[in-house]
Amino acid sequence: MTDTAPDSAAGRASLGDALRFAFGTLSVLPVRLTRWDRPAARGGMLAAPLVGVAAGLCAAAVGGALLFLGAGPLLAAVATVAVPAVLTRGLHLDGLADVADGLGSGKPAEDALRIMKQSDIGPFGVLTLVFVLLGQVAAVYELYGAGWARGALAVAVAAVAARTALTLASRAGVPAARPEGLGAAVAGVVPVRSAAVAVTAVTIACAAAGLAYGPSPAVRSAGALLLSLAAAELMLRHCRRRFGGITGDVFGTLAETATTTALVALTLAW
Repeated sequence: MTDTAPDSAAGRASLGDALRFAFGTLSVLPVRLTRWDRPAARGGMLAAPLVGVAAGLCAAAVGGALLFLGAGPLLAAVATVAVPAVLTRGLHLDGLADVADGLGSGKPAEDALRIMKQSDIGPFGVLTLVFVLLGQVAAVYELYGAGWARGALAVAVAAVAARTALTLASRAGVPAARPEGLGAAVAGVVPVRSAAVAVTAVTIACAAAGLAYGPSPAVRSAGALLLSLAAAELMLRHCRRRFGGITGDVFGTLAETATTTALVALTLAW
């Protein structure tokens, strides 16, 4: 499933195909998928950080609008955290809860994967959702308390970090845990070199965005991004050991891990 060989000219996905795959699979935006194959998946996962840009800007805009209308930073923080959940139909949070139940069960990979496919949420999933959402809201609340601009930057960086973690998780050498689903569709589609280039480009972009507020925010934004990707990588390795590979639920877990790490890191940095 690594698919490291280059595509033929006929099999290559266009930029439009890549963007449609990225936004069509990672958001609820009304984007019609034209291709569901590995070339399109490769382009789509490389374009995943752009979905983060859109989600982050929408979340920051909602928070800013509430603050402008006189709402307090806590209400604005709750709304801000809710926006990415709405834009993904809650799939990342659902994946986080499922993986928490699977990991918390302590059962072998096959049994844990079966638990993760069940429609209900167990106690491990509930507790994980509560603490992660509380952590995200608390972090955004503190950042908004220091000014909407800082909060908006942090929210955007966190959203981009979440989707960049998915790009890394789709790199060659990372297998799928199941033969079907999103994990199987994107497992190993991104060459390692392309993943490294994507991370470098996103890091530079985050630093450039932070530079609008000064050299220190630029360094902090880039540092928070890299720290969040490191946290997601640790989670990915743990899930690979426990489940044998990635699934759509693991993707959701990586996204929420990166989001939370980035927000907390920026809260401590500022």
